[in-house]
Amino acid sequence: MTITKRSASLLLFFLLTTLSAMSQSSTLSPYSMYGLGALTDQSNGASRGMNGVGQAFREGNQINYLNPASYSSVDSLTFIFDIGMSLQRTIFKENGSTKGANTADFEYFMAGFRARKHLGVGFGLVPYTNMGCNFSSKTTILGYQQYPYDIRYKKTTETATYYADGGLHEAFIGAGWEPFKGFSIGANVSFLWGTLGRTVSSVFSDTNVNSIYKIYSQKVHTYKLAFAAQYAQQINKDDNVTLGVTVTPGHQLGDEADLSYISTNTTSGISDTVRCNAQGGYTMPTEIAAGIAYKHKDRWKIGLDYSFQNWGSISTNYYIKPDDGKIVGSTGSYKNRHKINVGGEWCRNPQGRSFLDKVRCRAGISYSSPYLKINTTSGIVDGPREVAASIGFGLPIINNYNNRSVLNISFQWANESGSVIKDNTFRINIGLTFNERWFAKWKFE
Repeated sequence: MTITKRSASLLLFFLLTTLSAMSQSSTLSPYSMYGLGALTDQSNGASRGMNGVGQAFREGNQINYLNPASYSSVDSLTFIFDIGMSLQRTIFKENGSTKGANTADFEYFMAGFRARKHLGVGFGLVPYTNMGCNFSSKTTILGYQQYPYDIRYKKTTETATYYADGGLHEAFIGAGWEPFKGFSIGANVSFLWGTLGRTVSSVFSDTNVNSIYKIYSQKVHTYKLAFAAQYAQQINKDDNVTLGVTVTPGHQLGDEADLSYISTNTTSGISDTVRCNAQGGYTMPTEIAAGIAYKHKDRWKIGLDYSFQNWGSISTNYYIKPDDGKIVGSTGSYKNRHKINVGGEWCRNPQGRSFLDKVRCRAGISYSSPYLKINTTSGIVDGPREVAASIGFGLPIINNYNNRSVLNISFQWANESGSVIKDNTFRINIGLTFNERWFAKWKFE
């Protein structure tokens, strides 16, 4: 079993690059400051061209993290590693005003190989959630009110600033085994880690009113398990149907929270601070995902995925009572999330001689319901629902050194529509899938 020096160097470079990039956020959505942050797309470069569909896909030249049972289909002569990045432009709309922002990030690293007959192994790094926002709003408050510490005022303008950064990252290793023809089982074991940071400040034009700063910092170190199965049925020599399912059990996260409530007298600069620490404030929901795929030869395929996340049974525990500094739990912060994806791929002639014959054309659409409930001045409202669509291409890399690798490029539009802010994101996903042959003995070039 061999790997060339060039392949080993590329693998190390991509691993280190992805690790360093994991500290960055690929979202600027104001909604990302709630809950665990904005949920990410954990599919590979090929699936992103089909808008994330993949539960029932089995390919010998790809690592399909979405369903670890698919690892059993990895080609026995290859070592695969896949890395992806994204460039995106987001346009936010609120109360008639528009603002744009740009981000660029490395997204994921995945690798895999055939360990033995009917047994494949996959491992890598993927994002789980992202936090990243910095915005403010102004509100004019009229009338006599009691605002902290019995201070009364007639009129003041409150400038509220919201800042969030961080997210959760996931390192996984898994295996897929085909005990008998057509049926495969698999599992991923993951380590989740990261910091969720939020700062909410309120500054008033009336200097007699104290400025308020609420600072939350949540550190997470925990595990994640995913169990999967796939069943492929050959209809005839050219067509087959595959069913796939993945179950991810929910559990309490191993998190620690440092929470601060700071009241500052604007005139004197004197601050009164309440600090406390808590553990076990977050829970990861149980998720069930299932899909079906139809494939004709190696020329075209189409897939349908559905996923359900049981957020509705989860409560949050990160609010500080300013009077006594105690942490109180809040319920009804989440709701169950449903997502459906449809996508497909077409290739004119995979065995053709020309470049255009081997290009794979992809497209997909998806809809997901919100998992958040947000407390606004007008009451508790649902978070944003998302509608997305993508097109993509798998471009073969053909040269004297390698003719099995692929450059995956996709273009995606996603619309988040909530009652507070609406945004449109235009994203370019770029993925490189390196497919290297391994030989019978070690050989270095």
